[in-house]
Amino acid sequence: MLTDIHPKLPMRSKTATRDFYINKLGFLEFGRADFDGYLMVQKDGIQIHFFEFKTLDPKENYGQVYIRTDDIDIFYQSLLDKEISIHPNGFLEIKPWGQKEFSLLDTDNNLLTFGQNIEE
Repeated sequence: MLTDIHPKLPMRSKTATRDFYINKLGFLEFGRADFDGYLMVQKDGIQIHFFEFKTLDPKENYGQVYIRTDDIDIFYQSLLDKEISIHPNGFLEIKPWGQKEFSLLDTDNNLLTFGQNIEE
């Protein structure tokens, strides 16, 4: 019965969030209407939604999302080629739980972790 999940993360600035996800990570804006204080982006088969939180203190933001990929090496290299900052503790590596992962922070310190199962 359940078909999809779309995480909702906080954003201070719709303009900055849109720029980061579209121009740096390669997402596309989703939806026909431009809703005040709300943003939806999509890349391949996933969507992430954002709600406006103007008083968000990025140092106190614990927003996180885990995104699975089927070609993590190519995606990781594409971000390095665009000079996207990888989280200092999140460089690409194989984790003990059988995932190859890396992480980065968006403009509001939402943690994005990308992972691929290597034990298939």
